[in-house]
Amino acid sequence: MKAFLILEDGTVFAGRHIGADKDVISEIVFNTSIAGYTEVFTDPSYAGQAVCMTYPLIGNYGVCLDDMESERIWVDAVIVRELSRIPSNFRCDMSIQEFLEKYEIPGIEGIDTRALVRILREKGTMNGLITTNENLTYESVKDRIKAYTTGDVVSRVSRPEKVTYFSKSERGEKIPPIADNTDGRGLKVALLDVGAKRNISDALLARGCEVTIYPQDTTAEEILSGKPDGIMLSNGPGDPKECKNVIKEIKKLYDSDVPIFAICLGHQLMALATGADTYKLKYGHRGGNHPVKDLATGRVYISSQNHGYVVDTDRLDKSVAEPAFINVNDGTNEGLKYVGKNIFTVQFHPEACPGPQDTGFLFDRFIQMMKGR
Repeated sequence: MKAFLILEDGTVFAGRHIGADKDVISEIVFNTSIAGYTEVFTDPSYAGQAVCMTYPLIGNYGVCLDDMESERIWVDAVIVRELSRIPSNFRCDMSIQEFLEKYEIPGIEGIDTRALVRILREKGTMNGLITTNENLTYESVKDRIKAYTTGDVVSRVSRPEKVTYFSKSERGEKIPPIADNTDGRGLKVALLDVGAKRNISDALLARGCEVTIYPQDTTAEEILSGKPDGIMLSNGPGDPKECKNVIKEIKKLYDSDVPIFAICLGHQLMALATGADTYKLKYGHRGGNHPVKDLATGRVYISSQNHGYVVDTDRLDKSVAEPAFINVNDGTNEGLKYVGKNIFTVQFHPEACPGPQDTGFLFDRFIQMMKGR
């Protein structure tokens, strides 16, 4: 069946329909990862977006359900050059086509994804419509496409109730220690879920921590009443400035003096809670090969990233927070160290799987911080 991608600038791509048979309007973004499409599709940070995978062949190893970063697919739609319908891997549970149909996610294949990415890089991220209706014209749908916004996606992706994990993950499986590193034994971590990937809690569990995950609308008072040794602010989707109530509660957590480690959206929310500002990137950072520089040591790490907004360091109060990491490609902020506080935050993903494990030591740093070292 034919399918079409209509961008808000009037560009139309013709391809073939994949996944569920329905139309969708979404924000079109691209990811440069070669592998890890299961993790990308199930990452809550992609809620409200349709993702174009730049690698030309997607689906060759199928889908392993144990690799899911959440309980479902969160992308609105999938855009690929070629979809492999005959996966080959001993861990494969189903094909991507079956995966998309199971969660009712539409998509398009067979378009020139390189041309699409060049448009997004030159003009910036934009909205688009994926449809199988051959009779639609740009003029008839342009207003609907341009009017689309991701909205309050954080409340949609966050878990509905509090839950505590010890040595087993959400999947019910035992989490093996990382190189016999169980230095976090006896430590209680409160994880505020504003779109958390499973690997964040798994990274803490692997170090021996007890992890209690709280919904995004939990008050600071409730989190602090559990007497956590440390607080983790998760990744998540959308414009951080939309999370007004969450920002107010994070300011209270900042004032509590409990050690805090934040990733991605959590990093942006902490910055906003302490008077800094954020802005939207032209086309974002999404992929598994982004270099970040540690300003304290000068060392460069390769990181996995997925974000469209960054902290504006030009409007950062240096008496409150100092830049800790920068993106080597464009110089944007990738992390902050808070002055006089046991708080540090990063824009990238040290828990990424698959992906570079270079910055996994940041979880160990968080554990040492909780121990008062």
